[in-house]
Amino acid sequence: MHKGIMGLAISLLLTSCASQQKWQDYRDRSLQVAPATAPAQSAADASYYQSLVSQQASYSSNRRAEARLEQRYQGEQRRSLNHYVQGMMHDLIAVMSPSIADSVFAVTSFVYLDGAYDDTDLLGNQLAESFMHEVHQFGLEQIDFKTTDFIRVTPQGDFVFSRDFLELREEQPIEYVLGGTLVRHQSGVMVNARLVGIDSKRVLASAQGFIPQAVIAGLQPSERQQRVILQQGAE
Repeated sequence: MHKGIMGLAISLLLTSCASQQKWQDYRDRSLQVAPATAPAQSAADASYYQSLVSQQASYSSNRRAEARLEQRYQGEQRRSLNHYVQGMMHDLIAVMSPSIADSVFAVTSFVYLDGAYDDTDLLGNQLAESFMHEVHQFGLEQIDFKTTDFIRVTPQGDFVFSRDFLELREEQPIEYVLGGTLVRHQSGVMVNARLVGIDSKRVLASAQGFIPQAVIAGLQPSERQQRVILQQGAE
């Protein structure tokens, strides 16, 4: 088993190195400026790509800063779920066409590959929340389709989100959706993420990541199981 885990770790390390190289190649291509003799349209395209590269650089800088803070305050503790989501987000960006950078995105819950595609758990929902954060940090426009058109005020709190489709807008201006599947392993969960065109169903980018079981175990459900307290009866 130790050899299997070590092999998996080496494989993930090589995949990460390949991803970083693809990311660098992508940035190098984007940095190419149109020739001075190019028409005005080419100059506008060059300016657009320069703006996209600036967003990429800002995203990478923010991620590195968060990693340093996490290492400083957590010490030698295990990494959080966000660390693995950031790695997969880099892979998605590395193969994503710059032409769709100004499109509207949405992120959905991750589901288990061998389970029902209309059901998930805390991990699947938290992955969606983490990817939403990363998509926003990269500067892409996205829609939270779970937002209602009203605020429900109750004694327990004030709420604007809902999972009841009857309370949500029937039509949303979504062009691309980010989602994926999960597969359980003995030592963790394999995540398969992909970016798909909502109309064409074309897979425009994909990424894989492995989340260790120790990180998954750190997620705690909000609903606590009720415990029955046993007492010794009177004699």
